Amino acid sequence: MNLTVAEEGKEYIIKEIKTDDDELDAFLFSLGCYSGEPITVVSRRKGGCTVSIKDGRYNIDNQLAEAIIV
Repeated sequence: MNLTVAEEGKEYIIKEIKTDDDELDAFLFSLGCYSGEPITVVSRRKGGCTVSIKDGRYNIDNQLAEAIIV
């Protein structure tokens, strides 16, 4: 399951990042978004969602949310 269908307020563990873009992989890694890390969908918006990773909150679009498998 990816973050586009994840329940708001529930903590998930990231299983993998599915993207063919090395730049995008590096960006997500810099945010602390990699396998084994907990992630929570804080809220949803039309074009994406707000997630909590470690001690930070980030707005990500639906394309990025689809790449994060939990």
